[in-house]
Amino acid sequence: MDSYLIQVNGRGDHAPMLDVHLKTNGNSISLGKVKGRKPRWAVRASEMSKKTFNPVRAIVDSMKVEPNPKKAMISLSLGDPTVFGNLPTNDEVTLAVKEVLDSGRYNGYAPSVGYQSCREAVAAYYNCPEAPLEAQDVILTSGCSQAIELALAVLANPGQNILVPRPGFSLYKTLALSMGIEVKLYNLLPEKGWEIDLEHLESLVDEKTACLIVNNPSNPCGSVFSKSHLQKILAVASRQCVPILADEIYGDMVFADCKYEPIATLSTNVPILSCGGLAKRWLVPGWRMGWILIHDRRDIFGNEIRDGLIRLSQRILGPCTIVQGALERILQRTPPEFYHNTLSMLKSNADLCYAALSAIPGLQPVRPAGAMYLMVEIEMEHFPEFENDVEFTERLISEQSVFCLPATCFEYPNFFRVVITVPEEMILEACSRIQEFCEMHYQGAEGAQEECDK
Repeated sequence: MDSYLIQVNGRGDHAPMLDVHLKTNGNSISLGKVKGRKPRWAVRASEMSKKTFNPVRAIVDSMKVEPNPKKAMISLSLGDPTVFGNLPTNDEVTLAVKEVLDSGRYNGYAPSVGYQSCREAVAAYYNCPEAPLEAQDVILTSGCSQAIELALAVLANPGQNILVPRPGFSLYKTLALSMGIEVKLYNLLPEKGWEIDLEHLESLVDEKTACLIVNNPSNPCGSVFSKSHLQKILAVASRQCVPILADEIYGDMVFADCKYEPIATLSTNVPILSCGGLAKRWLVPGWRMGWILIHDRRDIFGNEIRDGLIRLSQRILGPCTIVQGALERILQRTPPEFYHNTLSMLKSNADLCYAALSAIPGLQPVRPAGAMYLMVEIEMEHFPEFENDVEFTERLISEQSVFCLPATCFEYPNFFRVVITVPEEMILEACSRIQEFCEMHYQGAEGAQEECDK
């Protein structure tokens, strides 16, 4: 029978050493000396998790206010068009998923970049002579958020920087900082319909700039860039040799008096990763179907970026296969009147909201041209009892039970964002309450000065 002997040697100020001998059938085999280790629990959160910070959640979660119990809560804060049930998706979209589910053919794993047939369907839908696409140019993702994450991860390394709009969607910063990527904020100009301050943008570029994020149509601004402005943005990117990450999740969601131009259709030399998905235009954000469109006609990305996206997609196994299976029918059979009706409703709400808020002393709304949002400037000098937009919106909740998102969430203090997807009667009621609130707290130039002198 084999026997085992472990001899422990150690003395004084030296760490104990295990002198391990193994005896088997009378023969002794030395396994050498192994430094001792006293086991202890030391479980810590990763550096990536510690660097992950969502400013919207941080601000909203810290707003310890209760709505006025005498008034029903009206939330104009969440960019989810499905919340109130007034914007259902089209029957064709629902039927497409039902058929796929009943077929039982899409219950297994798909390739990490998506089924080939589904990639072909997306490529065919967005293909045009100005920006040709093939299936190999499409990466399917779990929502547009993952598309943005993969695009950032393939373009930027820790220590590099990206250029992000201010005001802008908070996820860009959340993702970048968690990856060790620096964020440089370029200004949008409210007096010019939220166009980019191109001079400021170009001044931020340095040797560590990995990409420029262009969000059009915009969340939170509801703005839509003109063709000429997009061409000027491309000129900056071309001069500085900076690729573009285009967040176009609200693509084609523009009002009748405006035209949407995908930025890739205007570029002949700037490589672009365009991120989109079903969430907003088809009104199904919970279905988590997004995509990256690779536009690279000068072969600047080459195989490296394309292969990098494929490898990154393999970290998880792609988006929901059921929705993938329905994708071709959704893209091909959704009737034009569905899009038209959605946009008509949004345009009507935007006009109502803009007109109502424009009439309120102390507020300056900026007219939107698309997407689902409207930004409103608070003339803080006329509301001296509030230090900032966060306090203003907190009190609006507690007094009027109306919840608008303070634009500090988007790096743009002293504004607030209104979501315009709610039913018309709710928009009108909310604007009426905001007017009552502002009339209660507004002070003219003299009153504001007296308050400041106290």
